[in-house]
Amino acid sequence: MKRTLAALVLLLCLASCQRGIKTNVFTDEMKLPLAEGCQDTLSVQILLEYPVGEDSVSQAMNRSILAFAFDMEEDPTTVEETAARFEAGLVDAYFDEMAPIHAEEEDPELAGIHSWEESITGYFGDVYKKLVTYYIEYYGYRGGAHGIPTLTPMVFSTETGAAVQEGDFFVDGYQEGISALLRDNLLAALDGDAEAYDALFVKDIAPNGCFDVTRKGVTWYYQPYEIGPYYLGVISVSLPWEDLKEYIRK
Repeated sequence: MKRTLAALVLLLCLASCQRGIKTNVFTDEMKLPLAEGCQDTLSVQILLEYPVGEDSVSQAMNRSILAFAFDMEEDPTTVEETAARFEAGLVDAYFDEMAPIHAEEEDPELAGIHSWEESITGYFGDVYKKLVTYYIEYYGYRGGAHGIPTLTPMVFSTETGAAVQEGDFFVDGYQEGISALLRDNLLAALDGDAEAYDALFVKDIAPNGCFDVTRKGVTWYYQPYEIGPYYLGVISVSLPWEDLKEYIRK
């Protein structure tokens, strides 16, 4: 992360007051060496903003946020307990996979190449009408030339706390019309970079269910390798409300 955890916590707390959603922020950092004196390490950094309160709306949002952030199939409990289970599983996986390799490795020049890194950051965006978007930024590295960064939004109803899917928000048959709009705006989303556009694997893009809702409109997010090479990062294509009005459920 470019900012320190303390600075991010302060920013999120200030934004919470402005949104009218009462939240707290969970943070945790961990760094474990693979063996004593070893340069190979498991590094974990977690920062999650989450709604506080015993009301059904806060609880529903919490369950969805924790389940997605920590990839939990079972029903999550508190953020502290869920994070602890996630970290324990990650530690077990790291040592189970990397310790045997390290034990057999004799070349000192390869020291440090068996490190893993996990970073999870979650935060709320602005409230728009009766909707709020929650963003989860993830970075994972488990060897190789580079790690994988992703940015995934989740749209929630501020009335029920339920996650809002594309089919809930848009009218039946929206895919064809919105796909055309996304294709028309794809080059602009790449800042008009023709070389980047030519490098895409998929130019005939469509709504993929990975979207946010803001005061300006709706943005769709395509993760690395989904429609283009890694170096283009997460590609986002935004459409203004004016272009989308005929596709929105009333």
